[in-house]
Amino acid sequence: MRLITETYLAQAARWPATGRHILAQYDDNSIIVYQAYRPAIGHFAACNGYFGGEFSFSRMSWIKPNFLWMQYRSGWGGKPGQEVTLAIRLQRAAFDRILAGAIHSTYKEAIYGSEATWKQRVAQSDVRLQWDPDHHPSGARLERRAIQLSLRGETLARYAREWILEIEDITDFVREQYEAVRAEAYERLITPQERVYPQPAHTGHVQIASEE
Repeated sequence: MRLITETYLAQAARWPATGRHILAQYDDNSIIVYQAYRPAIGHFAACNGYFGGEFSFSRMSWIKPNFLWMQYRSGWGGKPGQEVTLAIRLQRAAFDRILAGAIHSTYKEAIYGSEATWKQRVAQSDVRLQWDPDHHPSGARLERRAIQLSLRGETLARYAREWILEIEDITDFVREQYEAVRAEAYERLITPQERVYPQPAHTGHVQIASEE
């Protein structure tokens, strides 16, 4: 596996406990996001380095830069249709472009001013964003918020075919780490190394550093 990993407990001690933060593994040129699919879609993507085959371009597709948030949503690969976990290395410039175009999936008066303005921006954007409660590996809800981003239209097409640098099937790693979670042996839990992603200057709607 090509992901950089570290013990969960060491990372948890460094991560912010509250607020809205993008936790991710990234470097100057790329960022890792996660998705989980049924085997036909996941195996095609991992083998070919892009999405195709049975992948649907007519539906919205959610990406998550936080590994543990992905595991909470997929039940550590146990939910039907989410058995294969993919680590997708995405161009960092493309991820920043996605953030720049993101509109909240629900109306926020403080950001959009009026519901009519929000609806207009929703209609014009290919990207939805949600800040949801992050979770401990056990599933317990945390005060910190985690981001997920939903793509559609041209943005989804470019994500699936142009912006991806590498796709890795990390299903076996997920299964191995879930054994530590099931045993509540968090001192043995290894996760991809993640740190707070800096907010690009042009992504005002996302409000990464703000408190809920």
